[in-house]
Amino acid sequence: MAKKQSSFDVVSRIDDQEVKNAVNQATHELRTRFDLKGTGCEIQIEPDALVLVAPDEVKLRAVDEILATKLARRKVPLEAMTRGDAERAAGGRVRQRISMQRGIPMEKAKEIVKLIKKLKLKLQAQILEDSVRVSGKKRDDLQDAIRAIKDSDLGIHMQFTNYRN
Repeated sequence: MAKKQSSFDVVSRIDDQEVKNAVNQATHELRTRFDLKGTGCEIQIEPDALVLVAPDEVKLRAVDEILATKLARRKVPLEAMTRGDAERAAGGRVRQRISMQRGIPMEKAKEIVKLIKKLKLKLQAQILEDSVRVSGKKRDDLQDAIRAIKDSDLGIHMQFTNYRN
């Protein structure tokens, strides 16, 4: 009788509703906080990014801190957010773009596959569109691979889903 394959997926997903809720909470705080009320600070939601707008860099940092606090409270991973440089916008304002990571980037997926091969376990790693599927016969090998991936600092947000026996 052939032994069944077990597998898991390495993915990176952000809950869009939680991001929206965090932005709404941060916007409410911007409107009510005494040092930011009426200054024109705002947070805009784009499909794969958030844009912070403020009159100067000091207020931009304050908006960023408020947003980071609200995101962390809602368990949105801050590692999945990549902050761009502050740039000048129209009217003497300052703008900063924060990109949200969607899926595992191809170069990081290749690093994960190399890491799994370096473990010398009987596992296969396959790069799917925006995730990596790892499969093998022994569940212990899969758990060792998860531990090794978690311990390696790849600098991206990762989740382990779809664990199947």
